[in-house]
Amino acid sequence: MITIQNLTKKFDNYEAVSNLSLSIRPGCIYGLVGTNGAGKSTLLRTLCGIYRPFSGSAKLDEAEIFDNVLAKQRIVLVPDDLFFFPGATMQEMAAFYRSCYPSWSEEKYAQLCTAFPILSDKKIAGFSKGMKRQAALILALAREPDYLLLDEAFDGLDPVIRLATRKLIADEVSARGMTAVISSHNLRELEDLCDHVAILHNGSLLLTREMDDLKSGYCKIQAAFRETMEEPNFPGLDVLRLDRVGSVYTILARGSEEQVTGVFQQYCPLILDCIPLTLEEVFISEMEAVGYDYNHIIF
Repeated sequence: MITIQNLTKKFDNYEAVSNLSLSIRPGCIYGLVGTNGAGKSTLLRTLCGIYRPFSGSAKLDEAEIFDNVLAKQRIVLVPDDLFFFPGATMQEMAAFYRSCYPSWSEEKYAQLCTAFPILSDKKIAGFSKGMKRQAALILALAREPDYLLLDEAFDGLDPVIRLATRKLIADEVSARGMTAVISSHNLRELEDLCDHVAILHNGSLLLTREMDDLKSGYCKIQAAFRETMEEPNFPGLDVLRLDRVGSVYTILARGSEEQVTGVFQQYCPLILDCIPLTLEEVFISEMEAVGYDYNHIIF
């Protein structure tokens, strides 16, 4: 298990991660979402031992990760900004990885090179952005890590390869009990793949929850009333968003469906429907609740 306790990471006077605590249990797919600069990449680099915590701790099975060779052999990071040796081919990069990591699987490497349309004898520098990410994923998965950390894992991949990558990750989790920690701005993709999610903002943790429980903690309602209310506040509800078109209100509130609909029943609505909720809607609403208003950014 990865355990993060009161973790803070600073760069000069800038605090990229601030007093963050969470636990990542083995055998799960854990999604990290957040605004630009929320601290996701810094957190991943700390978890794989690249960065030393300024304060607090990042541990793997009760052992500090930084400067811990045994811990680092179990963790692999595929960063957003990929790096390969200048002029290297896939075969040459594989030879380097093979010499460094005892867990390297030649069989897995051969399977992945067949599954992905990679030319292993061509220089990686000539690959497209998506092909470079495929190369990085092949090298990472061939190490058969216990913990796979992916920063913007699907960036640059075409739809077919994205689907294949998601299946590969899910298969590794199911077959070997691998843990995947995935940072992505593609919330729809994380929603389909992850079983746990954490939302970060300004280096702090806003919430962390099982994906199934996340949606059960919110309710989106569409309601119409006989008379239009000028400034409805619906006492008893923790309203995150409220939109009105004519006499029809669309409200996103914290709470279960039973709690939210129970409050609305008091107003004798003409229409009262629960609408399926997406991770993106939860994310945007939580951002608005802490003052991150996209209307002021876009317009």
